[in-house]
Amino acid sequence: QVQLVESGGGLVQPGGSLRLSCAASGSLTFYAMGWYRQALGKQRDLVASITSAGSTDYTDSVQGRFTISRGSSKNTVYLQMNILKPEDTAVYYCNRVGGERWPWGQGTLVTVSS
Repeated sequence: QVQLVESGGGLVQPGGSLRLSCAASGSLTFYAMGWYRQALGKQRDLVASITSAGSTDYTDSVQGRFTISRGSSKNTVYLQMNILKPEDTAVYYCNRVGGERWPWGQGTLVTVSS
């Protein structure tokens, strides 16, 4: 099975930016991938996705602020997050979209606070 490792989280002030990375143990070329987030005490939700063809989709709350992309190495997916808000605070995970999920990674914590 593919193993996923997320990185790039941290503490940022409101209005700031972060770039999250997802590194996989295998090629992601043929899979739709997504970034999910789970805030404390809440369920894990999909916030951004990218198809194998490169089409992207976003949940309304991050539309226009977040950008999902694939790396040139074919085993990496990124999430550029701009104009961060306190409500973006969560643990962020990457995984497949539309198929059986691979084992979840440890996630990367994003905290937006002044």
